[in-house]
Amino acid sequence: MTALPLAGVRVLDLTNVLAGPFCSYQLALLGAEVIKIEQPGSGDLARRLGADADAARVGMGASFVAVNAGKQSVTLNLKHAEGKAILKRLAEGAQVLVENFRPGVMARLGLDYAVLSQINPALVYCAITGFGQHGELALRPAYDQIIQGISGIMSVTGDQASAPLRVGYPICDTVGGVTAAFAICAALLGARASGRGTLIDVSMLESTLATMGWVVSNYLNAAVEPQPLGNENFTAAPSGTFRTGAGLLNIAANEDKQYQALCQVLGRPALATDARFADRHARKVHRAELKHEIEQALAARSASEWERLLVEAGVPAGGVLSVPEILNHPHLAQRRFLKQFRVANRDQSVTRCGFRLTGAEPDPASPPPTLSQHTEQTLHALGYGAAQIEQLRAQGTI
Repeated sequence: MTALPLAGVRVLDLTNVLAGPFCSYQLALLGAEVIKIEQPGSGDLARRLGADADAARVGMGASFVAVNAGKQSVTLNLKHAEGKAILKRLAEGAQVLVENFRPGVMARLGLDYAVLSQINPALVYCAITGFGQHGELALRPAYDQIIQGISGIMSVTGDQASAPLRVGYPICDTVGGVTAAFAICAALLGARASGRGTLIDVSMLESTLATMGWVVSNYLNAAVEPQPLGNENFTAAPSGTFRTGAGLLNIAANEDKQYQALCQVLGRPALATDARFADRHARKVHRAELKHEIEQALAARSASEWERLLVEAGVPAGGVLSVPEILNHPHLAQRRFLKQFRVANRDQSVTRCGFRLTGAEPDPASPPPTLSQHTEQTLHALGYGAAQIEQLRAQGTI
């Protein structure tokens, strides 16, 4: 098996909760050595979050486990002069540093890009914040819920009765983390070519808006204000969620040939030539009438039966599953999407990433670390002796 793409890359991860840790988790999956710098005694807030209260009490909450496998944990008090000195020494040998403090915090600590790039000119320094390093909103605190509301996501989620509605998981944190990981990988290529690192300024707001391309473009370039359409697809019809004789079914007959095949499978060929539904635009205009006709036909069978028949006919269709249902689906087992570790005296599973590589499988190499698990070995590697380490511990630096 060949080495993973980021093998040999050292990442200093000064982040907490989700956006930053999700970013560095992607880097760890790709082979990077990720050293998680945490506050002595408390560590990442996510250690105390998650549905398993017993695991959270011992600092290995389900929220932490989700995105911290494959990392090392080193505790440093960055308000102590000795803590700052240790971080600077670590930065000398690192290729990447990721932080998600509010703008200005790292500068006040004397550990911002301006300082660390003098120590290591090739360092890729990534700062993840809610709104970016400058601008009218830059100094506001930001959580996923806040960005969901401000970005417009909530305004187009749900239907006319339920919107604005929050997406059911922290999508803005996650998108911010993926954006940061992508930018870091690109910057690493640049640094290898030029010998110079860079400062990456990731805004969760802008990262989120950048993923809303079609919705944003419809407003900017066609003057159409996006509306909440519930489970309907604003770009095509019939494309959405439909009631069947038993259960719900998603159908996405977005192309003419798919729509014609759908009509044949449903036993309603006349729908393909009905003037109201004969072309793509007409189907969107008469969306509600078409849905009524389709659901009448779908009432004859269950969602699972229709799914099989439609897929066989080349019509994109799929059931509406719960999270447990999809996680227990044999397809994910065949893809080896989940990996299990023994954590906090129990078996806990984590997700791998959404892609595979030929010859090298992205994978967390070790369980999520206990708080400060790797502090001593890291300090020993920097040349600190046992007495020095004990003194650092006694004064609260580690």
